[in-house]
Amino acid sequence: MTTQLINNEGEATLTLCGRLDTAVSSQVSADINQLLATAGTIQHLTVDAGQLEYISSSGLRILLMLAKRFKQFRITEVNTEVYDVLSMTGFTKMMTVERALRQLSVDGCEVIGVGGVGTVFRLNDDTIIKVFREGTTMDEVRKEITMSKEAFVMGMPTAISFDMVRVGSQYGLVYELLHAQTLSACLKQAPERVDELARKYAGLFRQMHAIQVPADSCVPDALEHERNQVMHIRRYFPQEKIDLLLQLLDTVPASNRLLHLDLQAKNAMIQNEELMLIDMGEVGYGHPILDLAHAYSAMVSLVGDYEKIIGIPRELGTELWNRAIDYYFEGLPADVVALRKEQIKALSCVRNFSWLALSDSFPETVINECRALFDERVTRHREQLLQVCQTLKDWE
Repeated sequence: MTTQLINNEGEATLTLCGRLDTAVSSQVSADINQLLATAGTIQHLTVDAGQLEYISSSGLRILLMLAKRFKQFRITEVNTEVYDVLSMTGFTKMMTVERALRQLSVDGCEVIGVGGVGTVFRLNDDTIIKVFREGTTMDEVRKEITMSKEAFVMGMPTAISFDMVRVGSQYGLVYELLHAQTLSACLKQAPERVDELARKYAGLFRQMHAIQVPADSCVPDALEHERNQVMHIRRYFPQEKIDLLLQLLDTVPASNRLLHLDLQAKNAMIQNEELMLIDMGEVGYGHPILDLAHAYSAMVSLVGDYEKIIGIPRELGTELWNRAIDYYFEGLPADVVALRKEQIKALSCVRNFSWLALSDSFPETVINECRALFDERVTRHREQLLQVCQTLKDWE
């Protein structure tokens, strides 16, 4: 039986490997106490039981001691046999215990979407799986599940994951979508339907933006999240450029509307001729301009391989967007619609670069492309962008 402790700024992981039976429990307890004594301050302790083959009653007492010592305590990657013991003895009710995830393979599966945080594959006719980028934490995956459920309860047609899995060393979420296809795939197959699909696309935005997120919801503040993402990309841009992006964000009015924040054509699925949302990891509340600016950044001014990411030629994606935004603002005076479009385009400059915060493993070529585009899209138009965004205070 071996033990190992890694403490990362108060977030510590204790790995248990082997059989924690009566014969070794005294020595294991002493080893753990020695590791804890020399580890420094620990706020959150996770026991990684992925390699724990067996546990006896004396081993359970060690876990109980740790749970009493650390308020933030959980056991993860528990195999079936050990989980059954923890369940029968009531440990699963006293503390957080997470089963080991089953392994799936996506070898040979069709790729139906590529985004900043992961790739979506079709497993079969009935299910798809989103595989998250290397380095994504389980808490981040759980957030996507939570946001999907929140949006569903609020009335949005949303795909709900029924299983969290591992794909190699990465996390995955499996969704059931009977005979569904992405909006991009449908449009690519039948480009003559662009006007019909644009109306559906606009309707999805309007339906979502009509929902007011209650104050007690766990849905996060989208504007605060966007500011944090801008601060995260300071590693790539000098402070004066970061300050300019923050100035643009400061013009966004407060609101409590439900926002997807990545509703490009591969993140909407068509099922029975109705659109539904997927990829809910960035859901938040705020002003609709944030959602529309994010979508414009993806559908019109995307940085990167457009057809690979969006799934259709840029010209077709731009046409879809232009028709959809006209339907979104249908009924407003022409001069108001023209201003709204300018506001969306101006604020989309933030998302053009803040999306780099979605991962710390983007290729250097992508980062350099963004650096080169910043002056062209933002710096040269600084005063115009700020002037347009200042008019956002009149957008009710």
